[in-house]
Amino acid sequence: MTDPVSLITSRNPTDPSDVVLRTPAPGAFAVADAVERARAAQSDWLHDGAAARSAALGAVATAIEAAGIELAALAVREVGKPLTEARAEVARTVAIWRYYAQAPYEPAGAVHEPAAGPGLLLTRRRPYGVAGLITPWNFPFAIPSWKAAPALAAGNAVVLKPAPEATACAVRLAEIVQQALPAGVFTVLPGAATEGNALVSAADVVSFTGSTTVGRTVARAATARGVPVQAEMGGLNAALVLPDADIAQAAAHIAASIAGYAGQKCTATSRVIAVGAALDPLREALCEALRAVPVGDPADPATVAGPLIDQRARDQVTDARHGLDAPAGATVPDGPGWYAPPTLVEKVPAGHRLLNAEVFGPIAALLPADDLAHAVRITNSVPYGLVTSVHTTDLNAALGGLDGLDTGMIRINAPSTGVDFHLPFGGTKASSHGPREQGRAALEFYTSSRTITLSPAGTT
Repeated sequence: MTDPVSLITSRNPTDPSDVVLRTPAPGAFAVADAVERARAAQSDWLHDGAAARSAALGAVATAIEAAGIELAALAVREVGKPLTEARAEVARTVAIWRYYAQAPYEPAGAVHEPAAGPGLLLTRRRPYGVAGLITPWNFPFAIPSWKAAPALAAGNAVVLKPAPEATACAVRLAEIVQQALPAGVFTVLPGAATEGNALVSAADVVSFTGSTTVGRTVARAATARGVPVQAEMGGLNAALVLPDADIAQAAAHIAASIAGYAGQKCTATSRVIAVGAALDPLREALCEALRAVPVGDPADPATVAGPLIDQRARDQVTDARHGLDAPAGATVPDGPGWYAPPTLVEKVPAGHRLLNAEVFGPIAALLPADDLAHAVRITNSVPYGLVTSVHTTDLNAALGGLDGLDTGMIRINAPSTGVDFHLPFGGTKASSHGPREQGRAALEFYTSSRTITLSPAGTT
């Protein structure tokens, strides 16, 4: 018995008539088979030892680096990522694999003295088996890598289900990874909801990045099976600007976080909270910065904001800004691409979608706050809690006044966008579920801890 065949189609968002890839979705039974093959390959992968795993991950890094020009061009074509950002993502991907290539040599546990008598108490971390990874389209190389590399370093096998919009990128990444790894240890399966659900139902540990609605479904399904799960979901991130801030610098950082990659990042800024006297100068500087954002062909190295990923995404941005006061908006090129102008809006009524839900586009609301405490309350008033950027020269405000922020990450005098892959990544509330990913936190997530009591033979 086989599943009905459906097609996965990936289009160039700059020119939707350009079909990047069209492939049959494998169906749920194929996913289950892939997981079983991965499970069979995982034992040898683990027992080959730290040196073999380290060398393999290092070889992946070298191969990705060698293919960097090709991979960046593919990200430009398939997901509309501006060329400069695409190159930076490939470089980050290389760094991720090199970072985790050292992880197999890290301690896998600790030794403790028993409370009484001879013997030893040991803790040891061991891989779960098969890691099921479900990834989005907006970072088509980096996100699959920062999930797969630590899972593999710890001795797991990996089955990856990428977003349909980034299928070509995932297939090419898999080709590179598979050349360095034993057969069956890394598998990519194109697909949509059917394949994603099947993977969650079969894998031994699950990591998801995507929308909050789907992430909650994934978390419930994995939890019901009793398998570890993490879900990185939406964001409705704020930039707080205090009156003492360097307004020009703050405006530049915020404009980049609103408009970069057309706002299609979970860490993008979608609310700008101006404290007290910062409001008027910030509005002027931010409007000027947004009007100057280069919007156009993502293949042009000067482009900051390219197209939205598809028609639905552009319509969502258009609907969100409808009827609102928009003091600034960049111009967009004529042509077939799904472009939306980077826009700042004001006087957003309470209950408006921009203040409650992630739009995932180049639009942000400018909001006034009476003081820092008021700004913190506004920041915390949304269902999400991923990242907050704060712009101030006051060290007391930066270190003490922001303790009340209910976000997983705080970036001071820096854009809200940007990820340090060697540190934990994640948020609070509807932004994240489960343990953090990236850095050493990822190695802990993909392994279980065992406590071992070792007593000498003949003791009682």
